[in-house]
Amino acid sequence: QVQLVESVGGLVQPGGSLRLSCVGSTNIFSMYAIGWYRPAPGKQREFVAVVTVTWMTIYGNNIKGRFTISRDNAKNMLYLQMNSLKPEDTAVYYCTKFRNSDWPSPLDAWGQGTLVTVSS
Repeated sequence: QVQLVESVGGLVQPGGSLRLSCVGSTNIFSMYAIGWYRPAPGKQREFVAVVTVTWMTIYGNNIKGRFTISRDNAKNMLYLQMNSLKPEDTAVYYCTKFRNSDWPSPLDAWGQGTLVTVSS
C-alpha cells in the first residue's frame, strides 16, 4: 500500500515563497507520474502540477510561472516550490500518485494533505 506524507505547510505573506515536499513509502517515484492537487471553490479538486517518469512537467492554469515541481527518485521525494504566492493559493495541498507513468492519468493515491495559508 502506497503511503505519501507531505511536509508541514505554513503561513506565508502574499508575494512570499514556500517549498512543500512529499516522501513516498515505496520506490514508486520512478514508476508513476506524481504531483499535487488542492481543493477549489465549486470544484472537487484543482490540478496544481504533475511530473511524469520522463520528467515532463505540467501545471494548472492558475499556477503557471509561479510554481515549480520536481522529483528525486533516489530519495522517493517530490517537491513543489511555490513563489509569488497569492491569497487564493490558500488551500490544503495533497501529494498525489497517479495510476500511469505518463499524462493524463487518473488519480490513484494521495497523502493526508498539508495546509498552506497565504495572508498578511
